Amino acid sequence: MAEQVDVVVIGLGVGGEETAGRLAQAGLNVVGVDPRLVGGECPYWGCIPSKMMIRASNLIAETRRVDGMAGRATVEPDWAPVARRIREEATDHWNDQVAVDRLVGKGVTFLRERASVVAPGTVQAGDRTFEASKGIVIATGTVPVVPPIEGLAGTPYWTNHEAIEAGTLPATIVVLGAGAIGLELAQVFARFGVAVTVVETGERVLALEEPESSALAQEALERDGVTFRVGVRAEAVSYDEAFTVRLSDGSEVTGEKLLVATGRRTDVRELGLDAVGIDPAARFVAVDEHVRAASNVWAVGDVTGVGAFTHNAMYQANIAVLDILGADDAPRASYHAMPRVTFTDPEIGAVGLTEQQARDQGLDVRVGSTPIPYSTRGWIHKAGNEGFIKVVMDASRGVLVGATSAGPVGGEVLSGLAVAVHAAVPVKELQQMILAYPTFHRAYGEALKNL
Repeated sequence: MAEQVDVVVIGLGVGGEETAGRLAQAGLNVVGVDPRLVGGECPYWGCIPSKMMIRASNLIAETRRVDGMAGRATVEPDWAPVARRIREEATDHWNDQVAVDRLVGKGVTFLRERASVVAPGTVQAGDRTFEASKGIVIATGTVPVVPPIEGLAGTPYWTNHEAIEAGTLPATIVVLGAGAIGLELAQVFARFGVAVTVVETGERVLALEEPESSALAQEALERDGVTFRVGVRAEAVSYDEAFTVRLSDGSEVTGEKLLVATGRRTDVRELGLDAVGIDPAARFVAVDEHVRAASNVWAVGDVTGVGAFTHNAMYQANIAVLDILGADDAPRASYHAMPRVTFTDPEIGAVGLTEQQARDQGLDVRVGSTPIPYSTRGWIHKAGNEGFIKVVMDASRGVLVGATSAGPVGGEVLSGLAVAVHAAVPVKELQQMILAYPTFHRAYGEALKNL
């Protein structure tokens, strides 16, 4: 017999966990179902441990910048404390008991099971069936894309999981993919002494960002010793104690390990979404401005295809919660000011549209930019000061529709530009702002002048 509940949340990554916990705290009878770790990718194989790795590698880089600035310094990289910190401080050896206790403590009934929708409002999880009077929330995230390269299947290649879990590092590694994940991990490994080769099928790295960002990132990683093969694709892989990757130009690259970082995809084929009118073969679960995917069905996070970011999952979770609770002031989703950061060194923060995206939309585009080293703070910073501020303006409205902040702490410097794009602050107002001196933010002013 089906158990009567208010809401079933399928998938308990950051978005699902937030949704389930808040609904339970609001007094609803909530069931949360996930066969994997509560909290999802971010705390165990994504945002948190990877930034621990990056923090450690940045310390190495900063130490190497001492010469000529503050004396002399040497550093001997050691991966052991990094791996130990990830195991003990971040992931508790990939045990989610703390997260489970937190969720259950909010009143959620947790099941470590696979779930499927068997009828409108009805979910099967293990040997239990639930009828949800208010609805179902889909928050199943994404899985790594493994390209159909000849010979790849069956080899011990790495995804981000194995890379994050590594207790020791290889001497050499080939990285397939030059998006944010591929570049972040490539730079970390290189700074710890690994010989890294990055293979990117597209014409440039970080293809979704400004071309200036692509050039900056590639140049920075090349200084760290990373070798790039851009504009070629991996056609075949063989493994015999090490990997050999044959490329489309006939050449080969080899590595002790092979990291596949070619993107992520949704996988909802087994969720039974056709029972509520959702195509299970679709690339993602489409949602409206209330993150509704169907009648009494909501979806949040990466599964919606709206940016694979933890902050977006949390944003959509808030909208879903308020909509399910029937709040009078429930917000409507708007993604025009979606921020994103690639945590390389230099950091590359961006918000809204790139220049090309704005032009493709037919906007009356004006751009302004300025190099970070030309700013007073950038000049003071000296070693490691590479970067730029770029702003993209819709001249017909007189507002910014996009911006990039690349450089030291570029993701933090992005915040003011994100506010400007989000709130459509008139450029004339931005040009009159008083910006503290000497900060990296001062470069805003020059970029805005150059519009």
